[in-house]
Amino acid sequence: MLNEKELPPVRELVPHDGEMVLLDRVLSADDENLCAEVSIRPETLFCEASGVGAWVGIEYMAQAIAAHAGYLAQLRGEPVKVGFLLGSRRYECSQPAFVLGSVLHIHVHKALQGDNGLGAFECQISDSTSGVLLANATITVFQPNNVKDFLQRS
Repeated sequence: MLNEKELPPVRELVPHDGEMVLLDRVLSADDENLCAEVSIRPETLFCEASGVGAWVGIEYMAQAIAAHAGYLAQLRGEPVKVGFLLGSRRYECSQPAFVLGSVLHIHVHKALQGDNGLGAFECQISDSTSGVLLANATITVFQPNNVKDFLQRS
């Protein structure tokens, strides 16, 4: 498993621009797993007085999955491609918001990956200091071989 010193910046792995990249960095990655980090600061997108709403956890998970796909693409010498979040199963969060000042670790594990671009990932968000599990879900995604062709057919 590669650690953060050996990994490219998250902005090179996720096909988002500007403030829509919600993750701060990738901590580790391998063929099946990735761990990313996000610090909840006043300037964090979607941050309110009490923190970031728990509903944003699904997007943190989705971006960690995207970073994993980008990591694997870079290993193969391919460009980072767009993917689609299809849905989540059993998203559970133990608190209504990720509190200001907290540092979250987002862990994703590839459970299934089909040749047709469909995938499923077991995801968890934990507090980086205590290790306490804050949220978990199974996220399903789709990454077509050719995004332009797929979107034109849709």
